[in-house]
Amino acid sequence: MDLKLADKSALVSGSTGGIGLAIAQSLAQEGVTVIVNGRSEARVNQAITTIKAAVPNAKLVGVAADLSTPAGAEQLFQQFATVDILINNLGVYEPKAFADISDDDWRKIFEANVLSGVRLSRQYLPGMLERNWGRIIFISSESGVQIPAEMIHYGVTKTAQLAIARGLAETTVGSGVTVNSVLPGPTRSEGVEAFVEKMASDRGVDAAQIEKEFFESVRPSSLIKRFATTEEVAALVTYVASPLSSATNGAALRVDGGVVRSIV
Repeated sequence: MDLKLADKSALVSGSTGGIGLAIAQSLAQEGVTVIVNGRSEARVNQAITTIKAAVPNAKLVGVAADLSTPAGAEQLFQQFATVDILINNLGVYEPKAFADISDDDWRKIFEANVLSGVRLSRQYLPGMLERNWGRIIFISSESGVQIPAEMIHYGVTKTAQLAIARGLAETTVGSGVTVNSVLPGPTRSEGVEAFVEKMASDRGVDAAQIEKEFFESVRPSSLIKRFATTEEVAALVTYVASPLSSATNGAALRVDGGVVRSIV
């Protein structure tokens, strides 16, 4: 299927690994000029090499900037004043008991998960509205509707992303701009892979056993009983970023393997 993306430009924040890297690669496969972002030059260059190995003709630009900070965002804006597609993917997580989450912990996770997307959207949405076309997608999480007790601060930031996306969508009425959020469930990202492998090693079992136990005890509502792949998440994001998704606006779209037990 031709997603009609060949003439578009996209910024994927936090795209040097995991879901962000998969989204950048998927968009590149569709002919999008992709701005690959990470905090270090080494990680950005490594991501570009990875994408080009899979998509030799990929059109890529790398920007090393910490978009969880105003200075990092401003550095990016000086280089790229406009984009057609903004994927607010940058995010961090940290399992921590609620009583141990300090004010600084709350501020740090809000800066990365919430304010990065606020700053980027504030920069790029006006131009999209002026040109009467654009896509903004927040990569939220099923944790935004099922707040995990082991990292409440993370879940709260993911709920906030849903609210921001819906609110911004209300400002696009009658235009060719859409704002949506995508909610991945448990996904075999870079961090999850390392966590599972370490746990398996510590217990002297294989990773498949850890995955099986996770979906038996931690996410028993999963319908697919496995971690989603980053490519499966990226496929949905790429469609939502395309002109073909023009009737999808203000939506919270789940790619969670059925973990969330609701029909709305």
